[in-house]
Amino acid sequence: MMRTRREWLKGSGATVLSLGLAGCASPFGGEQSAENSETTKPAALGVAAEWNAIRARVWDAFALGRGGHADAGATVAQNVFERFENASGANNAHETLAETGEDNYAEFEEALGELRTAGLEEGDLERAREEAVIASGRLRAAQRALAGDDVAQAMDLQLVADTLRNAVVLASAGSFDAAATVASVTGTRFEESNVYETLEGADGDAAGRLAAAIDGVVSAAEGEDAEAVRSSASDGLAAALDGSYAIAPSEAAAGAGHVATFQAQGWDAAALASLGGPSTAFAHAAALTVYRLRVRDAAWLYERGRVAAAKRIVENVFAHFEGARAHEALEEASEDAYQEFEHDGLEALSTAIENDDAEGVGSAVETIDDALVTGIETLGTGVEPALLEAGYVKARIEDAYERYRLGENAVAAETARGLFETFEANEADFHETLEETSESLYHAFEEEHLNGLIGAFENDDATSVDEHVAGIRETLLEFETTAGTTAQVSAVESGYMAAQVFDAGVLAVLGETGRAEAVVQAAFQHFEGGAGGFHEALEEADHDRYESFEGALEAAGSAAGRGGDVASASREFNAEAIEAIYAVVAAAGGSFNGAATAIGQDTFARFEEARVHELLEDADHEAYEGFEAALNDYIGALEAGSGVSGAAETFATAALRAQFAVAGAPDAAPVGDTDSGEGENEPDLAGGPNVVGGVPDDADHVVDMTAVAFEPAELTVEAGDTVAWKHAGGEPHSVTAYEDEIPGGAAYWASGGFESESAAREGWENGTGAIQSGQSYVHTFETIGEHGYVCIPHENAGMVGTIVVE
Repeated sequence: MMRTRREWLKGSGATVLSLGLAGCASPFGGEQSAENSETTKPAALGVAAEWNAIRARVWDAFALGRGGHADAGATVAQNVFERFENASGANNAHETLAETGEDNYAEFEEALGELRTAGLEEGDLERAREEAVIASGRLRAAQRALAGDDVAQAMDLQLVADTLRNAVVLASAGSFDAAATVASVTGTRFEESNVYETLEGADGDAAGRLAAAIDGVVSAAEGEDAEAVRSSASDGLAAALDGSYAIAPSEAAAGAGHVATFQAQGWDAAALASLGGPSTAFAHAAALTVYRLRVRDAAWLYERGRVAAAKRIVENVFAHFEGARAHEALEEASEDAYQEFEHDGLEALSTAIENDDAEGVGSAVETIDDALVTGIETLGTGVEPALLEAGYVKARIEDAYERYRLGENAVAAETARGLFETFEANEADFHETLEETSESLYHAFEEEHLNGLIGAFENDDATSVDEHVAGIRETLLEFETTAGTTAQVSAVESGYMAAQVFDAGVLAVLGETGRAEAVVQAAFQHFEGGAGGFHEALEEADHDRYESFEGALEAAGSAAGRGGDVASASREFNAEAIEAIYAVVAAAGGSFNGAATAIGQDTFARFEEARVHELLEDADHEAYEGFEAALNDYIGALEAGSGVSGAAETFATAALRAQFAVAGAPDAAPVGDTDSGEGENEPDLAGGPNVVGGVPDDADHVVDMTAVAFEPAELTVEAGDTVAWKHAGGEPHSVTAYEDEIPGGAAYWASGGFESESAAREGWENGTGAIQSGQSYVHTFETIGEHGYVCIPHENAGMVGTIVVE
């Protein structure tokens, strides 16, 4: 089917509609225009406006890919899918699209999924463009069917301005060539569309101003003048909005779409903020710091005679690194460091452990450490390497403390002495940065606590040991919060907590289960206590990630408490900790934060002077105040660089309510605590065998099923472990093994109890195999190897997962 759609696009000349400006004829056929758009129901205008905001975001995703930010574009596409899937209440964008025609709904969802997976994630921009054409076109066809062609054309014109403003995002990020291309393509498509002729007939002045503005954006981008790009794009937006009021059948129709342009601008600011800093490179460096600590754990177990467990850690580090985002980043930052870490280091360490070569183990660990420090220094900027070194030192002090508690006083003292030497050598610029940041903190760390700890270890002075370890924790955390931003501190603390939980795994292997539980509990208390702002930053950046992070931490503590598989639980928590680093860093804004804030401020200023300002205030004063308040809060989040994604969602919801208010249907907006429309048309779905209410107490692992993702997407378990997939959000899901991606000899598994993938897919079509709210699917794994699986209804959104059975 996908190839047929793509071939149709190429063969029919429909590629000229790449902004979805279809004019009077739908490019897909089959849809009928509303008989008289002047009598279109007000709620239909609100829905049509929301579809325009979605169309704008589709083109945001593609524009980011064109600008060299394919990962960010893929994230936008994923977020659009999640917001669309979670839409609820009467008149929501999701269900109403299906009501306009099953083809519109199915093709939109499929194209949106392929835009992300086959297009942006694969780096195939041509494929991404084709899928954006289809997704936008299907929404345009639905607008025409629901609200009439003249409404659709007015919103087409507003979409021209929305896509033109993508040049502002790209220019602000320094991608001037892409900005010029986006603006040029926007102009070409606009001139080739039927809406151009319509606008010339209705308001020739607006048509001329819009064409001139597009040319101005192209020229400014080619001249790498970001301010001129913003100015010309603003002129284009004003012209397009004036034109939309001229061609719309009513002021309400144009006004609803006008509010949607403000929503689109809000999403532009969020996209730009996500490109900023702390950079993704810093997140990569934070992830590499965890590997430094993991190989130390392997050496610890080797020294205690646990050779198999030590070798398994090295193998896990290697496997994790192969699939990690930091893998390519390290290779690009320093080819030598990459080779030394993966080949000269990890491979040599594994061989040395296997051959019981103590000298080789020590040499390999130092090779790995030197390589990763090089990578971290290359990836980090400013104080970032020093901050990560502070987190590393804290974690190594925790290692020394645990070895002291096990009676290894000399080893503990040697560890602390080694840290003193690397500090004096100014590894990762930590010594100088700490001293420059605060003389008092510098003296407290080096002279009072680190020196004192060495002596306390040697003298077996438990009271002093406790005092100095606590002093180092407090001193270095204060250094982090003084020298770094909340996002930077959060990345450091997330890695530090992962190291603590990994220590619990080592202690469990050594039979110290009580101490393992205490270490995890200490990590949990540290997080709950704020962890330098990490707790709040993660909750604001991604609430679902915050909950899964806490859940994985609790699961690790539970595993330690009952003598369970702490090693496996620690790896699962590490996956959450790494994702938390990226989530907080991505939400922080950073280097593009000022430009993102400027977009937010411009949005506010335009609203204050806009024609729709009075329309909204007159239509629904509460919606008006809510819109302004949400926008003001959003600007505050952009300025602070914290909580941007949550504030963007809140503003978009306020805009949605305002769209319906201006359309003349303030009480029909699908927002708030309404259950309207839910439950009445719920599909008649059944679970089948192993789909149960809640999560069984004896489940060894839990995978959350969010709107369009399994979390974690990859899970490592032991043979005989039971996994429960818990419905955590969105529509009903399935858990369906890919028949050709499970080990040979393994029995087929899927929610619904089917014996083959084809049967499972047919069963889903017939309403069987669904996991719904409050339910979970449970399966026990016996066959070693990798098991790939999928959620059938969200396959196009990339909702796939892997269970690795060891």
